[in-house]
Amino acid sequence: MFGSFTGTKSSPGVDFGEQMLSSVASQCLRHLFTRSESIDVTVRCHPSSKLLQGSIDNFKMQGRGLVIRKDFYTESMSFETDAVSIDFSSVLSGKIRLKQPTQAVAQVTLTEAGINQAFKAELVTQRLLNINNPALAALSGDEPVSFSDVELKLLPDSRVKIFAKAELPNGIVPVSLSATLAVERRRRLAFKDPQFEAEQVPEELRGLSQALTLAFVQVLDDMVDLDRFDLDGVMLRINRLETQDNQLVFSGYAQIEHFPGTR
Repeated sequence: MFGSFTGTKSSPGVDFGEQMLSSVASQCLRHLFTRSESIDVTVRCHPSSKLLQGSIDNFKMQGRGLVIRKDFYTESMSFETDAVSIDFSSVLSGKIRLKQPTQAVAQVTLTEAGINQAFKAELVTQRLLNINNPALAALSGDEPVSFSDVELKLLPDSRVKIFAKAELPNGIVPVSLSATLAVERRRRLAFKDPQFEAEQVPEELRGLSQALTLAFVQVLDDMVDLDRFDLDGVMLRINRLETQDNQLVFSGYAQIEHFPGTR
């Protein structure tokens, strides 16, 4: 079904047009990611003659080991559309042009290890440096505060534990919290019901650490926005999320305006 892209043999009876379109779509979608272990696309069109008019019954992508913008590892991503209308002549030149935008059911899976690696990415660390807001200024003598060494642990029921270090002018203070992950406006993560985890902090620092922890939650709430990942032609939106062992699973939809490289 996946034609020459995956290197596997096609099943008997699979239409050549579907194979060709699946292969071209796979190659196009690779350009969304810095790296990818696998991207498999299935295109279904029955009867096959509809393909010449650019009418497709179903389009499905499944990818594993995907890296977005060099540093953001995604364990898996999938989306599946209903009927799609394309310009079939574009396929012959190795591209896919949509006649109109389409939506797809989408699912994205992140691992705990991948999330922690993302906290080391420059795009993230630069947003944790030299923060100067009223809540932090009151604790640092009006000096900027930076946060570093962020570690996140996934818990059941969409909860997380987070540990980090706050860098103040007169020293480093550990911050520790647990919170519930929630979705805001279908594109942002929010850390709800934050709880200070005192046992992770030396007793003499707990008062300051608790205040810093609550301020740190505000910083986190302003950080995680899907629009910052800037996938060419594909906008992701979240309907729900859940934690499953060491994975965070997002379910929602993808708005596909165009295929990568065909703007």
